[in-house]
Amino acid sequence: MKSLFLTNEYPPHIYGGAGVHVQYLSRELSKLMPVEVRCFGDQNSAGKNLSVLGFGLVSGAYTCPKPLHPVLGAVQRCLDFNTTDIRADVVHCHTWYSHLGGIMAKLNYGIPLVVTVHSLEPLRPWKREQLGGGYDFSCWIEKTALEMADAVIAVSEETKRDVLRLFHVDPARVPVIYNGIDPEEYQPVQSQCALRRLGVNPHQPYILFVGRITRQKGIIHLVNAIKYLDPGFQIVLCAGAPDTPEIAAEMKQAVAAAQRARPDVIWIEEMLDNRSKVELYSHAGVFVCPSIYEPFGIINLEAMACGTAVVASAVGGIREVVRHGETGYLVAVEQMQESPFEPVQPARFARDLAVRVNELMADPAKRIAFGKAGRQRALEVFSWSSIARQTRDLYETL
Repeated sequence: MKSLFLTNEYPPHIYGGAGVHVQYLSRELSKLMPVEVRCFGDQNSAGKNLSVLGFGLVSGAYTCPKPLHPVLGAVQRCLDFNTTDIRADVVHCHTWYSHLGGIMAKLNYGIPLVVTVHSLEPLRPWKREQLGGGYDFSCWIEKTALEMADAVIAVSEETKRDVLRLFHVDPARVPVIYNGIDPEEYQPVQSQCALRRLGVNPHQPYILFVGRITRQKGIIHLVNAIKYLDPGFQIVLCAGAPDTPEIAAEMKQAVAAAQRARPDVIWIEEMLDNRSKVELYSHAGVFVCPSIYEPFGIINLEAMACGTAVVASAVGGIREVVRHGETGYLVAVEQMQESPFEPVQPARFARDLAVRVNELMADPAKRIAFGKAGRQRALEVFSWSSIARQTRDLYETL
């Protein structure tokens, strides 16, 4: 049995949790069966059981509006995925960018279609800022793929509930298989080279954010919380890859204001390699995840595996990863009103984040206890080897 992965992201071109998922799942799954990955990029490698082929894009002749470039570029690559002969027993898609390719493979090659839900387009309306009318297309292609898939893998129970609420999908076709972590790669380290290179004082405590600059990740709420944070520790914002120039400008203005009031706010705009991220996680006093929508929240798991206490918003799959009062604290996002994607009272959310961060930064013993419990939970529940076995078993049922 052979699996074909279709994906936007694959190393070295990774910018989000879906890419991390594909990277590690393909690696672990290839220990059990042949896996071929077709992705966006220039990758080309062939191992014993894992082969990777990237598909480039020539878009210089595009005259359509710029927000449509990534949308129609995805369509072209999905066509290329299929004009290159497919010799696999199952096609497994990751993110809507690859869904058209999976639909075509199912229909043209007669193989089962599996879709892993890393996020859902109807729950990310801010994507219209990035894609324009392409957002309507991404919603349509996602709905079409999920409703015709032979299996829809939800990365959390909360994600499964969202799938069943938003789409016409048989619950029996929606298994829950969590995201995972490599505990050998993500573990506490003593080295401080990356901290010094990035301008973080290793002798002063700090809190940490790691993520993209997007509405979904809620980083603006953390920046707004800075004015409520106690003095005496650094705030390290490892945040890059903004969705739009407008969001980038908003972030730049907010961080500049925070830095004028508090010079120990450090903004790292580069996308870091895993070794540098592990070092940042390992030495952080608290990792903060202020997401307003998160089907799973793999960054929390990365921090926990590195022995770091977490303060995170109580949304989506985060509630299944972080155990309140045991591995960290969950902060409620207020009941939603006009828009279901922004806290009704963002100032209150920011203050509530600050309260929990201040509590932990003032209590080193509790931080250490939460960190040890988080590491143990990552080891026991979220190993990629277990997730790969569950995925292979699902394939066999199809």
